[in-house]
Amino acid sequence: MSEPEKIEIMHFDQEGYLEDGRALYEAGKQMAQLADSVADVGYDAIFLMGVGGTWDELMQLEYLMNKFGDRDLEVHLIHAAEWNVLGHKRMTERSVVLTASESGTTPEILTACKAMKAKGIRVIAMTDPAGAIGNIVGARNCIKMASDHGAGGCEKGYYLADCFGLRLLNRRGCFPKWELFLEQTQDIWKDMLDIRKKFEPRAEELAKKYALAPYTMFIGSGALWGETILYSMCILEEMQWKRTRYITSHDFFHGTLELVEPGVPVFLFKGEDECRQLDNRVEAFLRSGVTGNSDYEIIDTAEFAIPGLDPDFRVIVSPWILSVCITDRLSRHYELVTKHNLKYRRYYHQFDY
Repeated sequence: MSEPEKIEIMHFDQEGYLEDGRALYEAGKQMAQLADSVADVGYDAIFLMGVGGTWDELMQLEYLMNKFGDRDLEVHLIHAAEWNVLGHKRMTERSVVLTASESGTTPEILTACKAMKAKGIRVIAMTDPAGAIGNIVGARNCIKMASDHGAGGCEKGYYLADCFGLRLLNRRGCFPKWELFLEQTQDIWKDMLDIRKKFEPRAEELAKKYALAPYTMFIGSGALWGETILYSMCILEEMQWKRTRYITSHDFFHGTLELVEPGVPVFLFKGEDECRQLDNRVEAFLRSGVTGNSDYEIIDTAEFAIPGLDPDFRVIVSPWILSVCITDRLSRHYELVTKHNLKYRRYYHQFDY
């Protein structure tokens, strides 16, 4: 009698994920080539444009480019819907925009790209070259973002965006370890898979404990702030209809801490950048006992090893690690407990609004 199959990661195609990773490495090199073409021509500012989840995902690149970039580099994170009504005074025909749309039809980004093209502004898009946005910005400026296997999460988009931004920094002389970064992250998807396996039991435990809570707080900062918003807003609010509050570690002590009480779970996502000392302050407050019997959980990306990775790259991959743990694994277990399919919506994409 054969032994039953051991399920290490629920609802996850492990082999497909690794295959996607191999394809991502090639796509990352193409993103770097696009960065080279931008650097060859020259630019006065870089704009990172998204809406909703893509806006959240680009926050980590804004952080990294400001962290590693020189003082003359201008990097602006913009929301497409807001840009469509406000514009941006620093954007000129010499500016370059990086954007993303998995569907290739995101209305706000589509409108913005049309206006930018009319102004002669170059747009680089992580999207299907054959999609509506791809048709506007041109196939030579597009790299397809979506995976073929549907396994994994935002870490794939993070990787592609980082390949573009870090290569630009390298061309400016600000990120000398570019080639080492590309080499050391070529097979990092095996490590991301191992992190999933390690976190899977905890994801199940956390979901059983907190998935039915009426209200939950999520705290993060620095390189992890975008992922903190993305999980709270895109996953729990949009896909699970859960009420959340997302707040930075530095702003937590200015109002939100008064709402910590028994029955309100608090998640702290600890990163590996300068803001870790701010995370430590929040952790000390939560552990002090002054909030009574309130539940809190600490998810620290530093606890997940990636053998052989240069320490300078830990801050870069920390959002990838958090995405693997929460946006991928924790959301799957929330879905199991709440019995609410992650793909079901009341309003989103149901009708025009």
